[in-house]
Amino acid sequence: MPKKSPFTVVSAAALLIAAGSPSWADVSKGNASHAVSGSVIDSQRAALKQAALAANAGPQSPRDLAGQLGGNPIMFSTAPSRAVMNLCNIHLHESAEHRGGEFTTYVGNGDGSGYGTGYRYNGALSADELKPISEKVGSTKHGQLLPGSTIEVHFVYSTAHVKPGPTLASCLSKENVNPQLRVEAVVAVLVNDRKAADFVEMTKLTLANGYSSAPNIPDGLGRPVVYSGSTTGPSYNLSPSPLQVTWNVRPKVVKVDILSVGAWLRANPFNEDHAHGVRNLVMDPALLSKIQQAD
Repeated sequence: MPKKSPFTVVSAAALLIAAGSPSWADVSKGNASHAVSGSVIDSQRAALKQAALAANAGPQSPRDLAGQLGGNPIMFSTAPSRAVMNLCNIHLHESAEHRGGEFTTYVGNGDGSGYGTGYRYNGALSADELKPISEKVGSTKHGQLLPGSTIEVHFVYSTAHVKPGPTLASCLSKENVNPQLRVEAVVAVLVNDRKAADFVEMTKLTLANGYSSAPNIPDGLGRPVVYSGSTTGPSYNLSPSPLQVTWNVRPKVVKVDILSVGAWLRANPFNEDHAHGVRNLVMDPALLSKIQQAD
């Protein structure tokens, strides 16, 4: 097979990197109609560890934010503040990929390919917030987003001289194929409430001091957990991600108007039209870094 370029690898990662009235129970089960057994997930984790150790891979993501220890020996510099980096991509995952803070309730094993799994918001929602909508939001063969769904939003920043665009390939340039990367992660629960946070406004782009930026990332969701990891997405359930990422994961959840998510999915500069699947939580300390800053 021809050797894959960094752009091919990153593009693949990005693409796989989010009848009747549904109840809260329906939402919490995720969209997978048939969940695989725990032994399937265990075997995937075992395959990942074997491949990661063989490849001398760096620390992986996502992780349990409460587990501060990590034994992966590979270290890399923390990415600078997002104020001096370029916002290069925004995408979302259905359910939280990370576990921690206000999102520790396991959805289930899912289909073994990233759908119907992950973690959801722990709190209670009102009947009005869960009221069904007539619009289909992010509909795919895996299902759709519903009032009560949890999503994890990734605002990806790069030190390369790039502009916002589709897939993580937009975070690289011909001049810099190995930039420092930072992901500002926001976990949200979708509600049927026009007064909730507006996703279109949250993801608004601007140019600040010469850098592409998303100035409305919620910064009132608790002290972010900072750690060194990798890109995510279910394409890396069996093999390690080679990209190095500084993660900032906020521990609290923001309520977001589900219709505003639908509006963003219909028109955004990233060609995103659905929520991607999630990677299995990385649990083996040998594949994790030490937490740099806890909430």
